Amino acid sequence: MNQSSVPATDSGTAETPVPSRDTDGTAAADTKEPVRELTTWELPQNHRKDARLKPRGLERQSWIARPAEAFTSKSLRNRLIGGIHSWRDYPPSLRLWFWLIPALTAVLAGVLRFVRLEVPHSLVFDETYYVKDAYSYLVSGYERSWPAKANDSFNAGNPDVLLNSPEYVVHPPVGKWMIAFGMWLFGADNPFGWRFGAALIGTLTVFLVSLIALKLFRSHTLGLVAGVLLAVDGHHLVLSRTSLLDIFLAFWILVAFGALLLDRDDGRRRLASRLAAQAAASPGGVPSPLQLLSGPWLGMRWWRLVAGLCLGLAVGTKWSALSFVAVFGLMTVFWDMSARRIAGIRSWASGAIIKDGIAAFFTIIPVACVTYVATWTGWFLSKDAYYRQWAATNPSPGWDWLPNPIRSLAHYHLEAYKFHQGLSSDHPYESSPWTWLVMGRPTSFYYQAPKQGTSGCVVETCSSAILPVGNPVVWWGGTIALVILLLWWAGRRDWRAGAILAGVAAGYLPWFMYPERTMFVFYAVSFEPFLVLALTYVLGLALGRSNDPPWRRRSGLYVVGLVVMLAVIATAFFYPVLTAEVISYQDWRMRMWMPSWI
Repeated sequence: MNQSSVPATDSGTAETPVPSRDTDGTAAADTKEPVRELTTWELPQNHRKDARLKPRGLERQSWIARPAEAFTSKSLRNRLIGGIHSWRDYPPSLRLWFWLIPALTAVLAGVLRFVRLEVPHSLVFDETYYVKDAYSYLVSGYERSWPAKANDSFNAGNPDVLLNSPEYVVHPPVGKWMIAFGMWLFGADNPFGWRFGAALIGTLTVFLVSLIALKLFRSHTLGLVAGVLLAVDGHHLVLSRTSLLDIFLAFWILVAFGALLLDRDDGRRRLASRLAAQAAASPGGVPSPLQLLSGPWLGMRWWRLVAGLCLGLAVGTKWSALSFVAVFGLMTVFWDMSARRIAGIRSWASGAIIKDGIAAFFTIIPVACVTYVATWTGWFLSKDAYYRQWAATNPSPGWDWLPNPIRSLAHYHLEAYKFHQGLSSDHPYESSPWTWLVMGRPTSFYYQAPKQGTSGCVVETCSSAILPVGNPVVWWGGTIALVILLLWWAGRRDWRAGAILAGVAAGYLPWFMYPERTMFVFYAVSFEPFLVLALTYVLGLALGRSNDPPWRRRSGLYVVGLVVMLAVIATAFFYPVLTAEVISYQDWRMRMWMPSWI
C-alpha cells in the first residue's frame, strides 16, 4: 500500500527539517518545509559547477527565507504546520484510504468485541455494581439499592427487583449512563444489552486511535498498524466486552486528545493568517517590532471547547481523568509557545501564556466543570437520591449562600473522596502500578471449571475464564517503546513523542502517589491508546523514510509486518481466556505464562 504522498521521516511521518529546540520539548521540525538535497538548478551559482557537492550551511535549510518572504501566509504555514494541513491535502487516490483504514480497523475491532458478547450469561466482576446502577438510572435517574441475591434475579432476566431506598456509590454517572444506553436499546434482561455500550465504545476507540495515528505520523501504514494493535490487544478487548467504567474513560480522554490535535493546527493556521495580514499591511512586508513582541490574539478556539466538553465527560466517568485535564491543559499551552517561537515572535513564552494560556484556561476548565455538574442531572432532579437532602438538615454557617442542592453535592463528593483515600482493603487480584506495563498481575474477571459433559466440556476437567491479560507484543513491546520514545524526545525534541509521553504520564504516574490504595491493572486502559501510539512511533523508526533505498524500506516493512503478525497470533492464542471459551484445564494452564496470572 502506498504510505502517503508526503515524504516520510524515520518515524514514518511527513518529512521534516533538522529539529530546532522548542519550548514544549518538541521540535519545530514538523512545521517547516522538508529538508532535501537541492538539485543542480537549485544550487547557488557558485555551487553549480559541481552538482555532486552537497549544499552546506544555510543553503541546505530550505525553510529559511528572506525577511520580506518569511511572513507571507504560505511561508508561515509551511513553518508552522508543514505541507499537509488536513486529509484534503492528500492526493485524491489517498483521501479514501485516510478514512477507509480507520474504518477497516474498527470492523476488525467490532468483530472481536461483538461476537459472543452475551457470553458469559451472568454478571462478571464489577458488572455487579455498574450494570445494576445503570438499570437504576433507566428506572429512576439515580442509584437505588438492591435486595440480597439480586444478581441471581438479574442473571435470570428479571432485573425489576429494585428497592426504594437510595444506594451510596462513589463514581460519577457518565459511564453508567453509557451502559444504560445499551440496555435501553436491547433490554436489561440480557447480557448483550448490558455490554453493548462498552463494545461500541471500545470499537470507536480503535477507530479514533487509527485516525490520530494518521494525523500524527502522516503514514497510512502506521495508521493501520496502530488500529490493528489496539483492536487485537487482549486487555482492551476484555474491557470492551465487560461493562466496567474504564473503557468509557479511555474513550473520552482520547476524543479530548484528538480535539486538541485539531486545535493545534487550527491555532497555527490562525497565527499564520493574522501575522501574514499584519506583515502585508506593514512597510517591507514585515510586522512592526510591536506586533512581533507578543504576536496577535487568535480569537475563539472552538476545538478547545470540544476538548473541555470531553474532559468534563471523562471526569464524569471517573475522577482519575483530572490528571489528564491538568496535563492536556499544559500541553496545549506549550504547543502555543512553540508556534509563536517558530513564527518569529520575540516574547513567545509570555505572549503564549497571556494570549493563549489564559484563554485556554477559561475555555477548557469552565466548560469541563459545567459539563461535569450537568452529568449529575438525574441526581439533581430526584428527591431521595443519596445525600440529596443533606444540606436541608445540616446548616453550614458561612456557606448558606450556596443553594442546598450544590452544598449537598459538595458533601457527597467530600465523602466519596474520603472513601477513595481510605480504600486499602486487600484483594486477591490487586496489583501495584510497577507491574502494570508488563502485565504482572491481571485481574481475573471470571472463572468456572465445568465438568465433563457440561457446557461444552468434552474432557475430564475444563476451564472457562475471562482474564484481561494484555497482548505481550503490545505491552512488552510498548514498554520498550516508551524508553526509546523518551530518548528520542530528549534528543530530537519531536513534539509527537512529547504528546504521546504526556498521555501515558497523565494516566500512569498519578497512581504512584497512592501506594497504600487498592489498585488494579485494568486502570491502565485509560492510557493504553497512548502506549499503542508509542509502539507505532517506534515501528515508524524501523519503517524508515520514504526516500530511503528500496532495500531499507523493504526491511523496515518486514519488521513492522512481523510485529503486527506476532500480535495477531498472540491474540489468537489467548483468545479463549479473554472471552470465556470452554477449553481443557491443560490448555488454560498453557496460557498462564506467569504464576502471578493464576
